[in-house]
Amino acid sequence: MAKKAVDSCRCYLGGAPDHHMRMKSLAIIAALALSTAIAGCSTIGGQIFSNDYGAVTDAGYQLPRIPIEKVPRQYHRQEVNYDTKEKPGTIIVDTQNKFLYFVEGDGLAIRYGIGVGREGFEWHGTAHIALKREWPTWTPPREMIKRQPELAKFADGIEPGLKNPLGARAMYLFNKGGDMGYRLHGSPEWNSIGKAMSSGCIRLMNQDIIDLYDRASVGAKVIVM
Repeated sequence: MAKKAVDSCRCYLGGAPDHHMRMKSLAIIAALALSTAIAGCSTIGGQIFSNDYGAVTDAGYQLPRIPIEKVPRQYHRQEVNYDTKEKPGTIIVDTQNKFLYFVEGDGLAIRYGIGVGREGFEWHGTAHIALKREWPTWTPPREMIKRQPELAKFADGIEPGLKNPLGARAMYLFNKGGDMGYRLHGSPEWNSIGKAMSSGCIRLMNQDIIDLYDRASVGAKVIVM
């Protein structure tokens, strides 16, 4: 059955609170088991792409330069040595250290800095990319509008653009139960990278989500630990 494109998600600029939609983490034992099974240490293994954060014209939108010198160096996109048994194309999200790994194979991965869910909004598990969208619209879920009435003005969706919470790209995460409501997406808030301030979605700098989007395939496995 074809997946239905849904642009609503829990993302919002500034990580606005939605306390009644909190997701509990999996049991500690399960999380530790998952980490043990897939995680390995990573070290710098190749190029660091600190020069790739300049102004970009994309689909008619002018993405501004990111002041990358203000972003801690560990969160700059870079190729690293990464030991995992997961196959190439898998995405592994390390929420504790605020890294996302795109597995290349042969012991290498591309590592990106990310922003993650704040306390009470963390989640762990396995999903897959069901949909990919360039310059997506964003619609707050009805439950979020109910609890944050100020979002009612966005009920019909926020058009694509530089101020859209989903940024330049979004990849929609599904599991066996369908749409999880979580996304891998861009963000104009580059200063949120390395922090826990979202409502559960995984955010990247816009220049990084464009790079990841081009590498990742629909159907790719996503592991969040």
